[in-house]
Amino acid sequence: MTQAPARTPQDGQRWLTQGTDIFLAALERLDDAALAGPTALAGWTGKHVVGHVGANAEALRNLVHWARTGEPTPMYASTEQRGLDIDTRSRWDPETLRARARTSAAELAADLASLTPAQWASQIVTAQGRTVPASEIPWMRARELMIHAVDLGTVAFDDLPADYLAAQVTDAVGKHAGAVDAPALTVAPTDSDLRWSVEGTGDPVTVVGTLADLAAYLTGRPGGPVTTGAGDPAPPLPRWL
Repeated sequence: MTQAPARTPQDGQRWLTQGTDIFLAALERLDDAALAGPTALAGWTGKHVVGHVGANAEALRNLVHWARTGEPTPMYASTEQRGLDIDTRSRWDPETLRARARTSAAELAADLASLTPAQWASQIVTAQGRTVPASEIPWMRARELMIHAVDLGTVAFDDLPADYLAAQVTDAVGKHAGAVDAPALTVAPTDSDLRWSVEGTGDPVTVVGTLADLAAYLTGRPGGPVTTGAGDPAPPLPRWL
């Protein structure tokens, strides 16, 4: 079983740059009507997605501040406030929303570029309560940008970099492993010799599909067919994040 290589901080920074370009290009391809229309995320329009991505950049800037100053600065004041902010932004006019997506991305990039090596190693706490070094922030942002570019509907998982997809599968496998209602899986892409195991309930079921389709399946997004080795539909998974 070939394991995906461990991602490095440099990988995260590279995918952050690529993800920013991919997301903003996906956004530019949406007209105002499409932006206001539904997405694959239940209850969210494109404006909700874009509002969330802009707010995410601002939230991650809080973590950069934490790393730079040592002053604990949570990403969000509360889960409730995070939801209210997204809802408020979903009512902004399209040009304001697009502009804030661009400027917040640039502001976060500038903040990250200012960190010293010692600050990159500083410990911060994510919105999920994980304590990680600040060098994890670019990966956290890249993941948001890549996945939500797909959610906007003008980008597919097939359009994302293959090495990012392998890292995303690794990340999602780690999130699912050990979850109370997660089935045990062997994840076997048809276009790669990489393999992953998900610890879970029952005997392991092998799920097959392209790397892109498996990334979609593991993150709860629609994609191409993912089946068991016997050709049956892949088992349902609990929420990824």
